[in-house]
Amino acid sequence: MTPAQLAELAASVAHVAGDVLLYHQRRLRSGADLSVATKTSATDPVSMADQESEQALVHAIEAARPDDGILGEEGADRTGTTGLRWVVDPLDGTVNYLYGHIGWGVSVAVEEQAADGSWTGIAAAVFEPTTGIMHSAHRGGGATANGRPLHVNDPVELPMALVSTGFSYDRDHRRRQAALVSHVLGHVRDVRRVGSAALDLCRVAAGEVDAYFEDSTQRWDWAAGALIAQEAGAIVTSLTTMPGHSGVVAAGPSLHPQLEALVGDPAALPAG
Repeated sequence: MTPAQLAELAASVAHVAGDVLLYHQRRLRSGADLSVATKTSATDPVSMADQESEQALVHAIEAARPDDGILGEEGADRTGTTGLRWVVDPLDGTVNYLYGHIGWGVSVAVEEQAADGSWTGIAAAVFEPTTGIMHSAHRGGGATANGRPLHVNDPVELPMALVSTGFSYDRDHRRRQAALVSHVLGHVRDVRRVGSAALDLCRVAAGEVDAYFEDSTQRWDWAAGALIAQEAGAIVTSLTTMPGHSGVVAAGPSLHPQLEALVGDPAALPAG
């Protein structure tokens, strides 16, 4: 398959998972129990909907690409033989989902393994079931939302930048992140918090915010969104502000170095 065909397949399987999530959200609104458990902390939930969405993704991928690898947030982990793997977040924004907010979606990326063992995105889809918007991209082919081309805002200077961010579920880390956001607020137009890294990156791609940074994400959170943002013209780089935590910085070419220097400043975080 070409990268464009893989992007089409990513969108198709994301839509399948989105239908599962909408079904469970309707049940939730009618009073059904989604068997919610917790993961990294008491405020980091995982539900039956997350798990069944991942199962739907895995089954759809295996039916079309049985020899590819799969890496999923809810436990899917298979080594393939093709040099390709699917990195999936079956429900990015679980807290929003459980509360009935619209900031949640399905993230599906296809990555290719290089000779040095590293992985690079070649196709992606991020689906917002509540709005019906499908963000899609493939390497060298640009990014779209329901077929509409996406472009980042550029040029943008730091004082005029609308910046999106997110927070860890670890309380100590959140306190450090709050200090960083307080520092950033003194240098930008304003800050937004959506609750889904995948959608934050798509918002950058669509020009709905100028930039996004977060230092507490996993690969499945950003793999698809990062490629969509890049194909819309963003620069996306890794961000590490403390050991054991990593994330991304995404912005247009003129803004990115300014924001990266600001959020990468260790003086912005309190010690300990």
